[in-house]
Amino acid sequence: MNRRFLLIGLLSFISGLPVFAQNTSEKLLASEEKLSIGGYAQIDYNQPLSSDTKNNGTLDVHRLVMMFGYRFNDRTQFVTEIEYEHVKEVFVEQAFLNYRIANWVNFRGGLLLIPMGITNEYHEPATFNGVERPNLDNKIIPTTWREIGAGFTGQLIGLDLKYQVYVVNGFKSYDGEGILRGSDAFRKGRQKGAESILTHPNLAAKVNYYGIPGLNLGLSGYFGKTQSSLYANLDETDTQAEMRADSSVVGLNLIGVDARYNHNGWQFKGQLNYGSISNTDQYNQFTGKDLGSAVFGYYLEAGYNVLQGKGSDLQLVPFVRYENYNTHQKVEGISENPSYNRDEITIGAGLWLASGAVLKADMQFLGNDAMDDYNKQLNLGIGIMF
Repeated sequence: MNRRFLLIGLLSFISGLPVFAQNTSEKLLASEEKLSIGGYAQIDYNQPLSSDTKNNGTLDVHRLVMMFGYRFNDRTQFVTEIEYEHVKEVFVEQAFLNYRIANWVNFRGGLLLIPMGITNEYHEPATFNGVERPNLDNKIIPTTWREIGAGFTGQLIGLDLKYQVYVVNGFKSYDGEGILRGSDAFRKGRQKGAESILTHPNLAAKVNYYGIPGLNLGLSGYFGKTQSSLYANLDETDTQAEMRADSSVVGLNLIGVDARYNHNGWQFKGQLNYGSISNTDQYNQFTGKDLGSAVFGYYLEAGYNVLQGKGSDLQLVPFVRYENYNTHQKVEGISENPSYNRDEITIGAGLWLASGAVLKADMQFLGNDAMDDYNKQLNLGIGIMF
């Protein structure tokens, strides 16, 4: 496909919002108040552009979120995040109890964000460039990915490390019919804490290194199997039923590395993810789906805050991001779909009126290996975080 913008995307290096600002849940955990309140909102305008056809734009209150934290004592806290999407849909995005065992370790249990990549944990609109989150974090991670579980989190100050490790329920792959598919891999399988089923426990973990000023490096992993309704009331002596149930699940080993660097208004950001998926041949035959046996993707983002050092709260942040992600990186028993190998460039700017209030505009060039050229889309947005 035509990749004429790639060189521009990789060489422009013109982005720079504050990289290491706390997300809302971190702010609530750090608060000394008995009851803490936070939230964020995202209001979007998306306009596809074409020289051949006229398209309606979409105006949307994409999400409106309220967050509450309650401190029972100096060790025990509760944090929850309640989200309204598109005005009419209601979700609980986080709801967890945090208990500080020692200065370096906390127990955490409830509905938890899976620590994978950057945006899944830092998904508030004032913490990322562009009107929309990176599409890699939509199709492969997939943001906002949260499940019910428990584990430990903490900070090893002497080693400049932050860690998280949780046992959680996994994606649902079958509930009367197959759920997972090639176009967006595991996205439709998120259980989101809503009457979740547990067939196989899964492990999620991440380590961040912050020992070099301005640099944050992350290594994350997720390992386990999907969940299936066919295991409910399964007679273990019924070999045929057990084989059907086994064909309705897949295994997932997903790893990720990410990096953020911020210095004198310059900011660089990158992320890479690879996932190996087992049992896809049997799963696709049983369900009629086209799930790939491997997924892969990365993005690079860079730029500069042009108002750096001007002594103002205003930040003007031009940026560029290049993404490539493939949900059919490998396949088993089916043909690769070239339209699942996407190649995208986003160029735009954000004007931060304050640290938690931003006006955004960008142009996206969206393509894949089945196309000769990019589709274009103009995005405008308002982002709030407090």
